Amino acid sequence: MASLPLTLPEPARAASPAPRLTLVASQPAPEPARLSAFDWSIVALAEHDSLASLREPGRLAKAMEMLFGLGQPNKLANSRSETLRRIAVWAWRRGWTIPQSEIDAFVEAGFTLAQLELIQASIAQGRNAARVRRRSR
Repeated sequence: MASLPLTLPEPARAASPAPRLTLVASQPAPEPARLSAFDWSIVALAEHDSLASLREPGRLAKAMEMLFGLGQPNKLANSRSETLRRIAVWAWRRGWTIPQSEIDAFVEAGFTLAQLELIQASIAQGRNAARVRRRSR
């Protein structure tokens, strides 16, 4: 019995050329986020400040200050340090809920988002340790 040769159609090829692989130089791993001892002292001091310390005092508050000697905590002289204090106050008082405008100011002051996460994680750890100490009394 004889058989006829069977020809199969070739699969359709894409009109675009095959993707090319390009070698990319590996980038060094980013350095871990760090803060100086001075910066950590600002974060620690911010634990005692309230959210009210972040607002500009109004006319009534200024009058009360003059009459009764009530005062708001002083802003820090260095704008970078004041920005760090503001972020730390928000983190101490509200945890991970920080307004986007404060985060933007933090980054504009020369800090990184990794440093923000480091601050928030450290404060959360400190807050949890304080809860454990209060419960053990």
